[in-house]
Amino acid sequence: MTDKTDYPKQIRALVETQRFAVLSTRQDDGHPYASLVAYCTSTDLKQLVFSTLRSTRKFANLAAEGRVALLVDNRSNDETDLQKAAAVTILGICTEARGKERTTLSEWFLDKHPAMVEFVRSPGCAVMKVDVRSYYLVTRFQNVIELHIQEGKRCDSNKTPA
Repeated sequence: MTDKTDYPKQIRALVETQRFAVLSTRQDDGHPYASLVAYCTSTDLKQLVFSTLRSTRKFANLAAEGRVALLVDNRSNDETDLQKAAAVTILGICTEARGKERTTLSEWFLDKHPAMVEFVRSPGCAVMKVDVRSYYLVTRFQNVIELHIQEGKRCDSNKTPA
């Protein structure tokens, strides 16, 4: 059995090595809406940051409903993914960063995505932060590990089958 202290390390290794996530928001009619976003995370795993134009459907959805889910995975679209791929679902509340916080989070984001500097600094771009509530790490398509963030503290749970 894996030591519970490894769970945050496994999650961190996955989210820090990947550059893109699938963001799920909710449209006005209740349907989910998925978008690909470039992202970064804080070292303590409590926040995730991405950017988007304020003119997008994604931004409108986030303005109406801040609850989000993001999926980060390391699949290679190969048969070996059945044993080797890992995916993490991240649940949280998303808001637009403003002022000094926007500046700080933009710097974090651009450290990981320096090619996006012009996009992030454009007047129509919003820097979005997700205050993470939970991580659900799935490995080998059946092993699920939960990591819940409560009041700024991590609360690890036991490994459970999917």
